Amino acid sequence: MKYSLFAGGKRLRPILMIETCRALEGDVNVIMPLALGMEMLHTYSLIHDDLPAMDNDDLRRGKPTNHKMFGEATAILAGDGLLNFGVETMLQGTKGLSGERLSNYIGAMKIIMSASGINGMIGGQVADMLSEERVISLEEMDYIHLHKTSALLEACVQSGCIIARAEPATQGRLISYSQRIGLAFQIVDDILDIEGNEEELGKPVGSDEKNHKSTFVSLYGMEASKLKVAELEHEAVGMLKPIGVNTNFLEKLARYICQRQK
Repeated sequence: MKYSLFAGGKRLRPILMIETCRALEGDVNVIMPLALGMEMLHTYSLIHDDLPAMDNDDLRRGKPTNHKMFGEATAILAGDGLLNFGVETMLQGTKGLSGERLSNYIGAMKIIMSASGINGMIGGQVADMLSEERVISLEEMDYIHLHKTSALLEACVQSGCIIARAEPATQGRLISYSQRIGLAFQIVDDILDIEGNEEELGKPVGSDEKNHKSTFVSLYGMEASKLKVAELEHEAVGMLKPIGVNTNFLEKLARYICQRQK
């Protein structure tokens, strides 16, 4: 569990959660256990993604994948352990909370668990596996991206909004922002799987082709994919402008996601 959790990575999801809360002047100490739990959930999903039964990858974050280090059985259990310990960690954050603060915290946790489950990440992963060996429609592609990748990013933003007690209009704009950066994140992943440098990425390139997966690039080409990312970046930043609080970090984060090289 420690091997994968502390192997590096961008920590994008907890950072997004914390910085959304901070921008809205919420209590960062309250949201911290949710952010820690979120990173554990994300890491468990990566361990399982890399298994031979799924993407069958040998490298993650520049190091041998968990099953390459410890064997498949231990890797499965390490993923299971991170999932359970992530929930434990989030539940520990309820200590000392009461009334509206407690109900908001539980509400945020429910959103996180739903986004990581069958109606979010896992549902998207199933659809992604079922898309192998065939050409899929744009609607199916959007479903995969919005559930497999975007759902957790959206949950991070929603959690930050809930803990900070954001107004509905503000929450709506930030959710729209998260959906755009989530979709952009996955399209950039598809681009880097073709054009990226394995040493810089810290994981193998060409995995999608190896697994015969349809991607935005395979369906629409490289140029159209890059144009779509630029469009999503512009829209995401535009969603932040009318909010009326300091969203400079969230704007920079959107630009980083869309322009990243790893």
